[in-house]
Amino acid sequence: MTDRPSAIAEIREICNKLAGAITSIHPAVPALSDKPTQDEIYKALFALTKEVEVIKKQLLKLERRDASTDL
Repeated sequence: MTDRPSAIAEIREICNKLAGAITSIHPAVPALSDKPTQDEIYKALFALTKEVEVIKKQLLKLERRDASTDL
């Protein structure tokens, strides 16, 4: 069983990897040379990035809540 700080660190590391992978897709999209497809892919990449950021923000909130109870 993982403790909370370890779980937070693990999830954050995975989120950072996901964000990097999502970002690495961007340079390849123009080579598809199909505007409708590119637009949909960019829209999906934005949505994925947004959701990864939601996870990271929730981790920050949890950490802040934990820190305030330590005082």
